[in-house]
Amino acid sequence: MFGFKKKKEHVLDIISPIQGIVRSLDEVKDEAFSSRALGEGVAIDPSEGKVTAPFSGKIAHIMEKSKHALILEHDSGVQVLIHVGMDTVSLKGDGFTAHVQTGDRIVQGQVLLEFDIPLIRTAGYDLLTPVIVPNGQEIVKEVKILGEGIGPVFEVIY
Repeated sequence: MFGFKKKKEHVLDIISPIQGIVRSLDEVKDEAFSSRALGEGVAIDPSEGKVTAPFSGKIAHIMEKSKHALILEHDSGVQVLIHVGMDTVSLKGDGFTAHVQTGDRIVQGQVLLEFDIPLIRTAGYDLLTPVIVPNGQEIVKEVKILGEGIGPVFEVIY
């Protein structure tokens, strides 16, 4: 008689934005990522120097000068951070080519960024790339890690 409607949960599949081996955030040498202080997700050891959109939405922010990191926003409002390598901000954009700008609309599979793996490794930087759902998003209820293989690497329940 007095039925309460349960809020419907939605699931956003996060497809790997980089070709490579999916690893645990525990393997990232930066404690801000490995401790999950910044958020939950996975790390990818890239085999190809391209970042593609894991879903359709928009570029919420790209590091304009260094081009090493970007925040994507799904139409639901869920945000995902992709941070190529560790300390690669020090390269000041050398070895990175951005194909998008802050505010651009994106479609799943679109190439967003390219990076030169040999140049970055020769410069002495670790390329293990965190892909996380930043903490502090009220819309996010849970992040489920799915792991390796074809298809999504994790799901965001919102």
